[in-house]
Amino acid sequence: MLRHGETEWSKQLRHTGRTDLPLTPAGEAAAAALAPALAARPVGGVFTSPARRAVATAALAGLTGAKEDPDLQEWDYGGYEGRTTADIQAERPGWYLWRDGVIPGDAAHPGETLAAVGARADAVLARVSPLLADGDVVLVAHGHLLRVLTARWLRLEPADGRLFQLKTATLSTLGTEHGEHVITSWNVPPTALSR
Repeated sequence: MLRHGETEWSKQLRHTGRTDLPLTPAGEAAAAALAPALAARPVGGVFTSPARRAVATAALAGLTGAKEDPDLQEWDYGGYEGRTTADIQAERPGWYLWRDGVIPGDAAHPGETLAAVGARADAVLARVSPLLADGDVVLVAHGHLLRVLTARWLRLEPADGRLFQLKTATLSTLGTEHGEHVITSWNVPPTALSR
């Protein structure tokens, strides 16, 4: 799994769900730095969120033939789109995304429940799991969605995604050990991959 490279909003810690922002120059460089590590892996399929920050990350990381999957879109933050946690908590003290969810927004950002994000993650896993027999499947998407997807891979509740911090332009791998679903690497930055 790759979380997309840095955008201006991710740099500012603003919730970026469906707003389609480009990568920053630093985000582009970090995405490109992932390419050598990915080139060494047997990739049987590549899927990205339709957001240009994910599509660009896949291309810069050398992942060809990527297919866009709308289920890999980020959590729709509704009325909290573009806002920071601190800003939201100034209005709603103690607010915590994983517990309290989001409020409805405009037509472009109606909002989404954690259960709906979990259902999308389950749908992605159901589609890509059979492809693992042909090599790695690379998913290029967003922080909260990938955290929920990881929780579901581990057979945990969607809210348990809160336990997995995920930085931009990092590589994480999920796999199995003795028939059990596990995390085999997590939040690995490009700098660590070049060592």
